[in-house]
Amino acid sequence: MLTNIDKLKPLRRALPFLRPYTGRLLFALLCLTVAAIAALGMPISIRFVIDYGFSNENGQPIDVYFLALLFLSLVYALFSSLRYYTVMWIGERVVADIRSAVYKHVIRMSPTFFEVTKAGEILSRLTTDTTLVQSVVGAGVSIALRSAFVLSGGLIMLFVTSPKLSLFLFGLLPVVVLPVWIYGRKVRRLSRETQDRVADSSGIASEALNAIHIVQAFTLEDLQGHRFSDSVEQSFSAAKRRLFVSALLSGIIVLTAFSAIVIVLWTGARSVIDGSISAGVLVQFLFYATFVAGSTTAIGEVWGDVQRAAGAMERLMELLNTKPEITSATGGKAFPVNGNNRVLIENVSFNYPSRPGQLALNEFFLDIAPGETVALVGPSGAGKSTVFQLLLRFYDPRSGAILIDGTDIRDMDLQALRKRIGIVPQQTVLFADSVLENIRFGNPQAPDEAVIDAAVTAHADDFIRQLPQGYQTSLGEKGARLSGGQQQRIAIARAILKDPPILLLDEATSSLDAESENLLQQALQELMANRTVIVIAHRLATVKKVGRIIVMEQGRMVDTGTHASLTEKEGLYSRLAELQFN
Repeated sequence: MLTNIDKLKPLRRALPFLRPYTGRLLFALLCLTVAAIAALGMPISIRFVIDYGFSNENGQPIDVYFLALLFLSLVYALFSSLRYYTVMWIGERVVADIRSAVYKHVIRMSPTFFEVTKAGEILSRLTTDTTLVQSVVGAGVSIALRSAFVLSGGLIMLFVTSPKLSLFLFGLLPVVVLPVWIYGRKVRRLSRETQDRVADSSGIASEALNAIHIVQAFTLEDLQGHRFSDSVEQSFSAAKRRLFVSALLSGIIVLTAFSAIVIVLWTGARSVIDGSISAGVLVQFLFYATFVAGSTTAIGEVWGDVQRAAGAMERLMELLNTKPEITSATGGKAFPVNGNNRVLIENVSFNYPSRPGQLALNEFFLDIAPGETVALVGPSGAGKSTVFQLLLRFYDPRSGAILIDGTDIRDMDLQALRKRIGIVPQQTVLFADSVLENIRFGNPQAPDEAVIDAAVTAHADDFIRQLPQGYQTSLGEKGARLSGGQQQRIAIARAILKDPPILLLDEATSSLDAESENLLQQALQELMANRTVIVIAHRLATVKKVGRIIVMEQGRMVDTGTHASLTEKEGLYSRLAELQFN
């Protein structure tokens, strides 16, 4: 028994979410108490009706007994309704708070977390698992509290009505309770297994849907369909095992509970025949025994849901207990008021957690003067994107340090650091929202006029106004309604709106036609003015005018100079230039 109770410890983590609603909980308990007292008073009225209401000598009080029964019914109906609404409201509210807390925690996790955790599994926990918790915190708690009150009061009234029959009934009670504890543990384990399989299915579906163009281009619909079907079948098999055990548990409880009542009723009937108790007392005892049996059955059924909810809450708490590897330093330092945005990458070595034996950067050193524009070039895997990842502090270097205006970024407030840096990625990320709001992500407080000005500067205003609803046009998931070049101009407008002192450009014009690229280069020149800029260049033509080019290979700087000076050398840059320009 203790083991089963210990298994419910994850549900205790819901208590902090309940505390803000203590007043409503107390009101629900008050309604529950009144309703339970009214329900427990009904058998007494029925007893007096049977024992005295049908007697010729005492016919007058029968009206009083029926009026009392009607009054108790009205009280029970009113306070039961109030109790149900209040408890269900609390359940909905608490689960909404849990879901929000888990999501807010997850979106602050470091990239390392998402390397090993599928988005579909996270979504499964946010939806399916929270729904299971809701079923217990809402309806489950309502049923359990009501049943517990009626069970407790019914047991007391059984002894008050007939101690002899009560002792006999109590002797049979362990037969009813024992299966709950035996099978409850198994239900919980199978519930956790079912939820894990559902999460696997969600992960597979999310992965395929996020790459639907690739799936269809390679005609992988059947393969992905079979993968999902196999996962769903595994989930269904786990659910069948859980349902079988739950149904078996419910059937055993009903059988044992009502068998005990029949045995006790048979004993009571013999007592009425021999005159030791009246017929009204037996009926009263029968009602209370029915209350006890019904409450025990309800608790047994809820117990299975509680076991499932405990498994779901455990999975949710795993997310809430996972700490991000990258956090703001305690009492993080502020940026210097008169800082000039000098960036120093000092002998940094780094490897991704998923590739511990492979250095992405190897004692990399780079000093970028305030307002300088530097281009990073090199073959794939040279470490160019890793520099951006470390500057934004998605990861921390294994050795060395990155300093901005002389301050190690690990000592800075994380939010302040990232607000100071703007980025235009090669693969633009757009959201299923309007054009206006997608650009406004650069500065959520910006007025509409500033958003439109940023779009004009990024040469995006013309095509935006040609969309069906202009700036209010929804872009669809991942901006599916725009071409690659249009998406990139939205990303550049977003960076313009953010107006950051440090700018990271990952080949920001790679998806544009020649005319748009020429216009956008002018906009970028304006954007880059008076900023410290780092450009990742895949096409060397875009960095011919950059003052300093850093040539990278295998995580190291192998050369530096201007386009003209580097092409004169017989090095990596000249080979790349020859391949591209010829």
